[in-house]
Amino acid sequence: MDKNKIIVFDTTLRDGEQSPGCSMNTEEKIKIALQLEKLGVDVIEAGFAAASPGDFDAVSRIAEMVKNSSICSLSRAIDNDIKQSGLAVCKAPKHRIHTFIATSPIHMKYKLKMSPDEVIKRAIHAVEYARTFVDDVEFSLEDAGRSEIPFMKEVMDAVINAGARTINLPDTVGYRLPNELGAMVKELSAYAGDRAIISVHNHNDLGLATANTLAAVLNGARQIEVTINGLGERAGNSALEEAVMAIKTRKDAFGNLYTTINTPEIYATSRLVATVTGVEPQQNKSIVGKNAFSHESGIHQDGVLKHQETYEIMKPEDVGVFKDSTLILGKHSGRAAFRDKIVHMGFDKVSDEELNAAFERFKVLADKKKDVTDDDVRMLITDESLNQDKTYDLVGLQISDCTAGVPTAAVAIKYKDQIMKDAAIGDGTMDAIFKTIDRLTGYTGELKDYKVTSVTEGKDALAKVTTRVSFDETSPAFVGHGLSIDTMLATAKAYLGALNSYLSQKERLSKNSEHQV
Repeated sequence: MDKNKIIVFDTTLRDGEQSPGCSMNTEEKIKIALQLEKLGVDVIEAGFAAASPGDFDAVSRIAEMVKNSSICSLSRAIDNDIKQSGLAVCKAPKHRIHTFIATSPIHMKYKLKMSPDEVIKRAIHAVEYARTFVDDVEFSLEDAGRSEIPFMKEVMDAVINAGARTINLPDTVGYRLPNELGAMVKELSAYAGDRAIISVHNHNDLGLATANTLAAVLNGARQIEVTINGLGERAGNSALEEAVMAIKTRKDAFGNLYTTINTPEIYATSRLVATVTGVEPQQNKSIVGKNAFSHESGIHQDGVLKHQETYEIMKPEDVGVFKDSTLILGKHSGRAAFRDKIVHMGFDKVSDEELNAAFERFKVLADKKKDVTDDDVRMLITDESLNQDKTYDLVGLQISDCTAGVPTAAVAIKYKDQIMKDAAIGDGTMDAIFKTIDRLTGYTGELKDYKVTSVTEGKDALAKVTTRVSFDETSPAFVGHGLSIDTMLATAKAYLGALNSYLSQKERLSKNSEHQV
């Protein structure tokens, strides 16, 4: 083992998805997993296989498709959880089971209602059972940040002897300060020695997740558990882009420590996750925020123009940000030039179907916009890749509304080879659109969340609409994506996209169930 390498364990698809409003369908998770592989992530925690048939389906399909990263599934220290994880990751060339149990006094007393001895016995059995499915087992001492060090040493001895290769010390509630967490990791890392890799998983409740992660690295941790854009439960997790770029940028502090992350893919990965989840990083978010490499102060602008390092400690291109880049193509450009451009932007695995659809939309956009930017094209390509499963396809939309008038929407939808048309009135234009789609498809959706953002600046900017819609009480809300200069058209596409996502997942799970029977 290279003791200078920091293993990057990404949990965007598991802990990140647990952020309110961040649920993803299987196809979206696959897109993100493949991008994480391209980013160079060592371990992808693809989900909680036992949580639902949808989660199992996502983990197992990712395991079949990802070749270079290790695929991991989380499980409680319960036999069925572990079994589902083992079955879900079994087809991956490299795979891992991550199992856990709480070790803090407050969790053992009030949540588990178990004695310390019972916790140790459960932990040993969990690791031993997980080893019957995989060789690579990670064990987490949940709420390690509030656990007692002597007891954690007992647990570590037990699970390492049972076969755990990685010991994770999560600050589950984001309680510890960097000096406190660093001291804990230093003591437990020395105690583990060469017997296991020490990992950390820090939450951001006090805004210290990345600071704690870096303190842990400096004190012996050799795996960091992170998410793209810092997504995660409550206030989120340590952000991959922050931890990785800190290690890369501050060689004076981290010495020979390194990650194998392909950092120019950071921005593209951030944009994909933001598009899929509908959760945009704040503008002043480090590394990937819109303002991360912007300078408004005249003093700063003057300094950067004279010498970049006066106010920029990283080059934007190091993380895949190319400032002031516009597409040097127009409405007369051909497919070959368009393909060359998107390959240069990092979209080297786009299918011919996605390329052709995105190209046609680009031609329409080029007729309407003065400048087509890289962000516009990135969004066109991403939108096509996220909307491949189209049971229903929007063909036309006409809306009517005015002050003191009656909001009306007329919608045309293609279903198989049939064009269906209908119209409805509503309490507003959006309500009229949704009601018309419900009548045409026969499915009634309940809108849980609605977001509209501008892809770029200007009155002619593309509108990106993200909806979360629930279609039955037994399934989670599904995310839909819509993209258009016309916000209402983008809204209709997003609502229909959520329905298509729901139907696709329902059909696939039904087929899997029939196959198992």
